[in-house]
Amino acid sequence: MDDATLTAPEPPALEIDDLHAAVDGREILRGVSLEVGRGEVHALMGPNGSGKSTLAGALMGSPAYEVTGGRILLAGEDVTPLTTDERAARGLFLGFQHPEEIPGVSVFNFLRQAIATRKGIDDFSVLEVRMKVLEWSKRLGMDSRFADRYLNEGFSGGEKKRNEVLQMALLEPDVAILDETDSGLDIDALRTVSHGIGEVRKDRPELGILLITHYRRILEYLTPDAVHILLDGRIVRSGGPELAHVIEDEGFEAFRGAEVA
Repeated sequence: MDDATLTAPEPPALEIDDLHAAVDGREILRGVSLEVGRGEVHALMGPNGSGKSTLAGALMGSPAYEVTGGRILLAGEDVTPLTTDERAARGLFLGFQHPEEIPGVSVFNFLRQAIATRKGIDDFSVLEVRMKVLEWSKRLGMDSRFADRYLNEGFSGGEKKRNEVLQMALLEPDVAILDETDSGLDIDALRTVSHGIGEVRKDRPELGILLITHYRRILEYLTPDAVHILLDGRIVRSGGPELAHVIEDEGFEAFRGAEVA
């Protein structure tokens, strides 16, 4: 055998293996399994109450969600026992559906601290962060003074979501979980935010993305490699981008009782 034959394949960017999770003792996720390869975009679709946000929280290690079975792996490493900060330092990013306002903390200071944690450097250069913020603000079509505002305080829906994309750009994650990034956006804001995600992917072509959404409209701008349907805490169907069109035409109820395919 030559060396190429002996080389093991790279593990996926994200692997969710038979994940079970509960909230206040009530099981929400009932055995979710999927893999997101490096550089791939996977869309996870489902109605309200299907477990989508529970999955996002469980992946990020939120204490509100108790993982009762299964594993979460980043690039082959089991991160299930790790805290939220430790997972973030390993390269996992969560874009929130409803980003919280944090009065008194500027976007810039928040980003500087988050980058220092991600990079494992206590005294990350203020000038370097400032230059990166200015560069990415321009690429994302954001006012250069944006970073001096308090985090999400008084932000419009579109500004909050663009700020999430700015964080993703600067933190340079290996895997991004985007929890209903399209929620509350009009068509112009959706186009702007989708363009921003595309800009980040240009810089980080190996970034794996799990895009959680109700609707197909964001997929018109970000073509997924795979689409998964989550119902009642289980993935009941997986397929290509065409599956999103089936959902649009037939709704989620058409997949109840289906097995994973």
